[in-house]
Amino acid sequence: MTPTITTHGPVTCLNVTGLGEPGGSEHLSAVRALHTVAAAMGATAGPLTGQWWVEDERPGLQVPREQWRWHLLLPLTQEQPEGALEQARETVRASCPAVDRVRLVTVTEGRCVELLHEGPFSEEHLSLKVMEEFMAEHGLVVNGLHHEIYLTAWDDPAPRTLLRQPVRPA
Repeated sequence: MTPTITTHGPVTCLNVTGLGEPGGSEHLSAVRALHTVAAAMGATAGPLTGQWWVEDERPGLQVPREQWRWHLLLPLTQEQPEGALEQARETVRASCPAVDRVRLVTVTEGRCVELLHEGPFSEEHLSLKVMEEFMAEHGLVVNGLHHEIYLTAWDDPAPRTLLRQPVRPA
């Protein structure tokens, strides 16, 4: 399990920002809204990703999960015509009111440290420790939000998550 250094340029994504534990009602509503809008746009999207943070001085994993903040992102693989997002929201609003929370954003992370985590989310802290040690060895510090790219479904018995941390020289 060895982290790598990568660079990520601008990516256009559908986005919903929220607060609450992963898998909670707010979170699941946001996931559904993203996929509903993408389908209504006829857009091909990459895997669901999440950027996570807390507004607390404690390390994130020491903060109750219902206080976690997140940006859920669905990367779009092609440029969308002007007005496509609003048209899609109008089309599906009656069946999924949360679609009004979906925004179009561009994410540029730049230099990052990445590591593939294979296993349950409850064991991510072990992979994050490996990433922290790698960053220290390479003279790098955090320069953005913790980012997770979900390569498997939430309920997959063998989940795979690409962990990404934007960095800069110390």
